[in-house]
Amino acid sequence: MSVNRIWQNLCEPRLINSIIMSENKEILDDDLNPQEEITQNIEEETTENVTTPPSSDDLLADEKERYIRLFAEFENYKKRTSKEKMEFFQYANQDMMISMLGVLDDFERALKEIAKNGNEADLQGVELIYQKLKSKLTEKGLKPIEVNVGDTFNVDFHEAITQIPAPTEELKGKIVDVVETGYQLHERVIRFSKVVTGN
Repeated sequence: MSVNRIWQNLCEPRLINSIIMSENKEILDDDLNPQEEITQNIEEETTENVTTPPSSDDLLADEKERYIRLFAEFENYKKRTSKEKMEFFQYANQDMMISMLGVLDDFERALKEIAKNGNEADLQGVELIYQKLKSKLTEKGLKPIEVNVGDTFNVDFHEAITQIPAPTEELKGKIVDVVETGYQLHERVIRFSKVVTGN
């Protein structure tokens, strides 16, 4: 027997066994890897899905914050409705006041005509009634818009009905004449002063 043969007889079975064992191990490793991956995926999913419940302190803080917001919203609601009620009561008689403006204008025209033509007793009687009506309307919040010749035109209070050449250089762009008195009810303009401006 040759040395080669002896070597083959001794080493070959060991070599074959080691090769078979290594292949089996690889096969087993390959078989175990998908199983391990599946279990790892399941473990990761369960840890992702399972969240820790919020602590009672966190819940209490959230509820306190929610309560404070609701309370603030309710306070704002109360203030807003109170303001709306006040405005409603302040301006509830606005339509009646607007209709009374024509009566005031008629009184003013009547006073001018009586002063031109006439009788002092008639003038005093009409003046008395006019002043009484005017004072009652003033008590309810009606006030005339003060406008004088030479004032600057203000679109918030004045309505320009026409423009004429200014009599003087100083009256250019200013009020030249007041045609009709304007009125405010509290702070709201209910009739603009009708004016003539100079250009």
